[in-house]
Amino acid sequence: MGNLQETVAAGKTVVEREKRVLSLNIEKIRERSEAVIDEVERVIVGKRETIQQAVLTLLCNGHLLIEDIPGVGKTTLAKALAIAMGGEFRRIQFTPDLLPADVTGSSIYNQKESEFSFRPGPIFGNVVLVDEINRATPKTQSALLEAMEERTVTVDGETRQLPRPFFVVATQNSVEMTGTYPLPEAQLDRFFARVSLGYPSKLSEIDILARQQISHPIDLVKTVINPNELMDLQNDVRDVFVHDSVREYIVDLVRATRESPHLLMGTSPRGTLHLMRAAQAHAAMTGHDFARPDDVKATAVSVLAHRVLPRAEARARGDSNGDLIQKVIETVRAPVPVS
Repeated sequence: MGNLQETVAAGKTVVEREKRVLSLNIEKIRERSEAVIDEVERVIVGKRETIQQAVLTLLCNGHLLIEDIPGVGKTTLAKALAIAMGGEFRRIQFTPDLLPADVTGSSIYNQKESEFSFRPGPIFGNVVLVDEINRATPKTQSALLEAMEERTVTVDGETRQLPRPFFVVATQNSVEMTGTYPLPEAQLDRFFARVSLGYPSKLSEIDILARQQISHPIDLVKTVINPNELMDLQNDVRDVFVHDSVREYIVDLVRATRESPHLLMGTSPRGTLHLMRAAQAHAAMTGHDFARPDDVKATAVSVLAHRVLPRAEARARGDSNGDLIQKVIETVRAPVPVS
């Protein structure tokens, strides 16, 4: 009897220790993510919610698509994120004449050594900004998306690992579509989330003028986390508890997109997994060690909207993909939050 009691007591001690460790990790995720967001907000004024979605995507080891008009800060956002996380920033301007080798790199013949040597392409960075991804041909787009998925590139039969962490921020102009190659749905699905910056408010725009009158505030952004610490946080996010009822709620939301009369195509199983990861990260970023229905709702639009295809009548009404996802959220009953 005594041995049984000792075993139970030891088991409880282990569980309590694990809870304390997870609690400490959650607090670290919250603190470090807030620090990154604060640094980026030095240059992206009045867009804290969008910055939070970008940092959340980074914590989930995903990739971000920013769809917006020129000049609203897409490049600055990516550069500020790279500085704040202490990573190497690379930029690729996609154009119709860009070749896959211009992205991944190529083998160059070295006359002195009489052999080929590999010259890495701009994809070899921690934060890679792909500007106007829809300007390049489908072949070049595919080379990038393969690197995003596999975290490797293969040149001349040799596979090379990309740096870790590896975060792609792709942009596309949603207005000027002449001479573009729009990403098909299967390739859009590779992006963890899609966001939009939009125009700043009047007060924010006045603030931007004041901040940039003398110098660009990107020079003031400080490194608040290192790449190895970020990868530890990415692993910690996966430890956030997800109750069976919350998992079922996530699946119900995704299935509702497939059955919606307003949508021609619903969300893929990859979207289901990404939504769970997003809910875990959102919970941790707000100081919780368990995912709640509210965490699912807060991330559903950015994670799911680019994965669905609306019917013609929905587009004719002027409903955006985000509006349609919001309608789906309103029709699916959320479980009672668990603690």
